[in-house]
Amino acid sequence: MQNISVLDEVFERAVNGARIFANRNVLRHDYIPEKLPHREEQIRYFGEIVAPVLKANRCSNIFVYGKTGTGKTAVIKYVLNKLLSKAQTIDIPLKVCYVNCRLAGTEYRVFASLCSSINVKVPFTGLAVGELFDRFRLGLDSTSFLLIVVLDEIDELVKTRGDALLYELTRINESLTKSKVSLVGISNDLRFKELLDPRVLSSLSEEEIVFRPYNATELSDILLERCKLALCDNALSEGAISLCAALAAAEHGDARRALDLLRVAGELAEREGAAKITEEHVRDAEKRIEHDRIIDALRNLTPHSKLVLASVYLLNKANMASVITGDIYEIYCELCELTRYAALTQRRVSGLINELDIIGLLNSSVVNMGRYGRTKRIRLGIARGLVKEVFGKDERFACLMEYSPKCLAEVSNKRRKISANVC
Repeated sequence: MQNISVLDEVFERAVNGARIFANRNVLRHDYIPEKLPHREEQIRYFGEIVAPVLKANRCSNIFVYGKTGTGKTAVIKYVLNKLLSKAQTIDIPLKVCYVNCRLAGTEYRVFASLCSSINVKVPFTGLAVGELFDRFRLGLDSTSFLLIVVLDEIDELVKTRGDALLYELTRINESLTKSKVSLVGISNDLRFKELLDPRVLSSLSEEEIVFRPYNATELSDILLERCKLALCDNALSEGAISLCAALAAAEHGDARRALDLLRVAGELAEREGAAKITEEHVRDAEKRIEHDRIIDALRNLTPHSKLVLASVYLLNKANMASVITGDIYEIYCELCELTRYAALTQRRVSGLINELDIIGLLNSSVVNMGRYGRTKRIRLGIARGLVKEVFGKDERFACLMEYSPKCLAEVSNKRRKISANVC
């Protein structure tokens, strides 16, 4: 009965308490506003690239770069929505298929999404990828239309599966007689091109657009535009919006970060019955988001990145606070064997360590090892408990959290000998 009365109080406050939001969905990442401040140049340029479609011509392939939260996906969707509307009014047979490669995860699911966009039915699983591609190609040539394929976060797929999918798609027009395909690739990794085969790169990067991070003033303008639709009148204090913009700009110039801060701050204010969002609510929102963001980052790592992080976790658990790349690679290879993943080369694992360092999950520093040369000392950049919490809920990696690697003692002895010689 006590629980019921508590819930009654919570629900009553939600219904009759002070209102902060008029439409909180406006502050979500997937909302595409009618106006995108400070992205007019990119909108115009992208619009000019795809405009030939309105004369029934295939447009150039485009590659779009930029860090998370710089407006890449919003601009692409905004322009393509306008393009579709215009194409319909002048009877141009245009289709657009958007695929988030991080969510799709495999080449099969990407091709299944492409088939669905042109009304070709394929099973959820069970076919060879080559057969799936053939069905997609035959479906395209069974009618006549222009297809624009948007592959968002394509870098995540290429890092784990290679660039075979991109190679097939960049060559598909050579075998089509009726329909034509254009590609739009979106990547958060500015070094993504280094992963591509030169043949893929030359075809894919016919046009490129780079999105720079927003500064604090630009983020304030973006938030002000959203607040007009998202919040009730007088629901925001003067300093709160400036603080949201400043915190997001100081980190990566990430508009998503700024929107999340404002939305969560509003939710916290609403829960406590406050009349408006204050700077204190923004500070509390920052603490909450930071914790949630680390957990989200851990969940969305690729399998091999998880294996690398698990290797550092196990070394850290064995009281080796900081280790070198060679130590991690030995444990990583053993974990790959245990989980039946094909081990990557040490050079590629070193690249994954750099990526984990960039996003703050690992911390690395270059140290002089005397006659052993210079190397990187690597340690966990987050609490060990967070790794265990997230990986423990993943059935593929839960067993690793309590695993004792066979080569751990050997690695530990090697570290002690090297440290003694250096000293």
